[in-house]
Amino acid sequence: MTKTKYIKLILILGSLTALGPFSIDMYLPGFAGIAKDLNTSVANVSMTLSSYFIGISAGQLLYGPLLDRFGRKKPLFIGLLVYILASLGCVFVTDIDTFIGLRFIQAIGSCAATVASVSMVRDLFPVKDIPKVFSLLMLVVGLSPMLAPTVGGYITADYGWHTVFFILMCMGVLILLAAQMGLPNTFKPDTSISLKPRPIITNFISIVKEPQFYTYAFTGAIAFSGLFTYVAASPILFMDIFKVDAKTYGWIFAFMSLSFIGASQLNSLLLRKFTSEKMIYGALITQSIVSILFLILAMNDLLGLYETIAMLFLFLGCLGISNPNTAGLTLAPFSRNAGSASALMGAIQLGLGALASFAVGVFVKNSMLPMVVIMTVTTILALIILIFGKRTIKKTIATSHDEGIAIVH
Repeated sequence: MTKTKYIKLILILGSLTALGPFSIDMYLPGFAGIAKDLNTSVANVSMTLSSYFIGISAGQLLYGPLLDRFGRKKPLFIGLLVYILASLGCVFVTDIDTFIGLRFIQAIGSCAATVASVSMVRDLFPVKDIPKVFSLLMLVVGLSPMLAPTVGGYITADYGWHTVFFILMCMGVLILLAAQMGLPNTFKPDTSISLKPRPIITNFISIVKEPQFYTYAFTGAIAFSGLFTYVAASPILFMDIFKVDAKTYGWIFAFMSLSFIGASQLNSLLLRKFTSEKMIYGALITQSIVSILFLILAMNDLLGLYETIAMLFLFLGCLGISNPNTAGLTLAPFSRNAGSASALMGAIQLGLGALASFAVGVFVKNSMLPMVVIMTVTTILALIILIFGKRTIKKTIATSHDEGIAIVH
């Protein structure tokens, strides 16, 4: 593979993966305006995040078998088309219930891009390179939470929040064209894969029974739900509690993203010296210490705006290191049904993210404490699952040379 082709693939796969984060982050600065226009509360508007996470979680399970049965590009095309139409619907929405429903449909469409991009990474690159490729994708994806809320803040302030969804629709069109013209057919349709419910469920069960899958999928997903907690709570935290305006909120959110991006790139360098397993342990232990300290400070009301930003910055940095490694080790045992495995991994991650964001909508009103409690509990739980789950893995599949799998203890 030439360097030019490699960069092109990373950019297109990164843009597919970035569509979800843009759809999540770009409208966050408009929460207060949406609540006012739709005659509802900011907490109710945060339920549109929950419905998005539920949609993207359920959609992962839908697209996994479709991507293995029909190849990668047809389901991707249909999903992006659904996303484009739902985004257009959001431009003209007039009540909160319709908005919640359209966000669910928008998510069903966008997750075709997410699952397809992860599956194509498994198709196109050897297993030993997957954590590095995921780190590169995170560099592309990481720009989205930097750019999206900042751009969204200015668009909301100058043109209104409806315009944000028109821009998301245009992005969907551009990504659809880039994917159809720039991506190879990486996977031949497998007609032996049934689309009947029973074989699909059986296939998912066989994947979940793999100790390496369930250990790293649940460790990664529960730890990562801390990010969803932060995303859902951040408009309430910064705009309601700390009283910053939409533009300032966008810049704070962008600054936070530097932590996640920087850590994921540091991960690429550290992988030259340390295994993915050691990186996950180190990141989760550090994240546990940070979250416990965060909780103690929050309980004693010792956190102002800048101290809160500093604690969140450290917390998100730990996730930037653990996430590419848990993703790489979760998918490593699978080649034939990588689409279903990546879909199931995504569904677990986003399903738990939906629960976390729903909890934020219910509990986070005028204090940051519920947010910090959720972050601390999920981090410690992830570390416990990793410690106990590791005991069930006899050998960790971590690297691949062509078709031969190298096993490391």
